[in-house]
Amino acid sequence: MTRKDPNARKTPSTTKRMILMLVGVAVIIGGVFAVKYVMGKGMNDFFDNMPQPAATVTDWTAKEEEWVDAQQAVGTFVAVNGTDVTTEAGGVVRSLSIDVGKPVKAGTVLAQLNTANELAVLKSLEASAKLAAVQRDRWQALARDKLVSQAEAEERATVAATSLAQVEAQRALIAQKTIRAPFDGVLGIRQVNLGQFINPGDPIVSLQALDPIYLDFTLPERQVGQVLPGTAIRATVDALPGQVFEGKVTAVEPQVDAATRNFKVQATLDNPEYNLRPGAFAHVGFDTGDSRKVVVVPQTAISFNPYGNAVYVIQEVQRAEGEKDMQGKPLTGKKLVVRQRFVKTGATRGDLIAVTEGLKPGERVATSGLLKLRNDAEVVVNNKVQPVSEAQPKPENR
Repeated sequence: MTRKDPNARKTPSTTKRMILMLVGVAVIIGGVFAVKYVMGKGMNDFFDNMPQPAATVTDWTAKEEEWVDAQQAVGTFVAVNGTDVTTEAGGVVRSLSIDVGKPVKAGTVLAQLNTANELAVLKSLEASAKLAAVQRDRWQALARDKLVSQAEAEERATVAATSLAQVEAQRALIAQKTIRAPFDGVLGIRQVNLGQFINPGDPIVSLQALDPIYLDFTLPERQVGQVLPGTAIRATVDALPGQVFEGKVTAVEPQVDAATRNFKVQATLDNPEYNLRPGAFAHVGFDTGDSRKVVVVPQTAISFNPYGNAVYVIQEVQRAEGEKDMQGKPLTGKKLVVRQRFVKTGATRGDLIAVTEGLKPGERVATSGLLKLRNDAEVVVNNKVQPVSEAQPKPENR
């Protein structure tokens, strides 16, 4: 029997080798995660404590100005008289006298329908009326001589009057087939042709009275009493930039629309050159005559949000002890920081807007770069272009 050598090396089992391998892998993976955690924490600490660079902004010192209350609205131009010229009687178009786009006077013949049949009927009716008139006169003479009864004479008179009425009715029918301009105005594009049969009510041509012209606009009910007949208004249209048209309020609707809570106002403007056309959109401005003092800032200083408008107020504060710059050098002295503040805004004028609550004259606000700002963020002021309160600002080309 063979004996095992006690000094012989034992071969480890497969199970032990798998355990050792798993332990080694776990140690390696754990070391990787530990190194990653330490590096990430160090990086986060570095960025958390790293000083933020100062944001460059422009600023404006809120100031108090005296403004005359100016209101704005949008409106639509309406012709004083405007219609599609039509006919009361049907027929075939025999002649047209329409100068498209040209002004015409009231009574000018625009179109003539065929009246041959109506004229023939008129001649027949005139002959009958003439005979009836002769018979009337004859029977009246006989009635005076007591040769016929008075009732017979009156019957002949009635027949004569009926015949004359029929003649007048036929003449009116013929006149309806002569289409005339009902008022002074400017012709549009004709909608019929020679030889075309048109029915009563069919449009022939558009006619618009353009000088003067109405401007209709609406205002909220809180402004009832602020706009009265005679109030001067200013109107501008997008098609004519830079031009301002002046007029006066001529009518104010006495009723407020229950659905919109607005009331209608109508102004009248001179339009000798026909620059303003019915249906065109207009921006309307007018002064209520009241002046008041308001705190104004540029419109760019306001952050318009659904939950409330806000500004960033610039304040000078002392630097904290141990504060450092991007290179790690210590900083001392004072710095400019911004703090958000909610405000209430009012009317606008040019580049400026009135702040009714939340801001006092003399306070500085940031006017640009608002998207990169947050509370207590450090800022650097760099002013180059300043806004103005002109109603029609004209910036120079650069």
